[in-house]
Amino acid sequence: IGAAKLVVVVAIFLLTFYVISQVFEIKMDANLGHIFARSALDAAAHPTKPPRYKCGISKACPEKHFAFKMASGAANVVGPKICVEDNVLMSGVKNNVGRGINVALVNGKTGEALDTKFFDMWGGDVAPFIEFLKSIQDGTIVLMGTYDDGATKLNEEARKLIAELGSTSITNLGFRDNWVFCGGKGIKTKSPFEQHIKNNKDTNKYEGWPEVVEMEGCIPQKQD
Repeated sequence: IGAAKLVVVVAIFLLTFYVISQVFEIKMDANLGHIFARSALDAAAHPTKPPRYKCGISKACPEKHFAFKMASGAANVVGPKICVEDNVLMSGVKNNVGRGINVALVNGKTGEALDTKFFDMWGGDVAPFIEFLKSIQDGTIVLMGTYDDGATKLNEEARKLIAELGSTSITNLGFRDNWVFCGGKGIKTKSPFEQHIKNNKDTNKYEGWPEVVEMEGCIPQKQD
């Protein structure tokens, strides 16, 4: 009888232990699940990779500003690229760039693209470029980038019209220089958005051409 009671007691003890262990395991699993869920939420809220800003610029633009990023062409191989508000306006991939000066026009109030054109300043004629520059409406954001050569056919009138958009480097732009610029029609000051590298055989990155120039920033929205 004693042995039988002992077996029953041990059996009850083992059963109780089993039940308790099962309950605790479920609770532990639930807690672990909760911890994992929280860590997943935390990871989503605080991703380890840096956030991506419009056009891939390095920091977000403040309110009432348009993000932009642009690059000149690389020698006569890779065309320039112009991006505004995450919209690639001109690039080799879009197949809308060409030798000379590449120009994108953007509405200064809305940030919407208005026009894209390129003008061959090596083998072309400057007259259509001058007419285009004269036709730009007040309040328009103007972005320009060179590809191959953007200066040979430029004359004083064309340079003056570009200077009126806020450029300071256009007067010195020479054969095969690399240049990117963002200004505006009706701008009252010189634009802070301009990069220029001279073509110099001693410092050129490519044979016959300087390195690519890149620029990014935040363009203030035109206010009424």
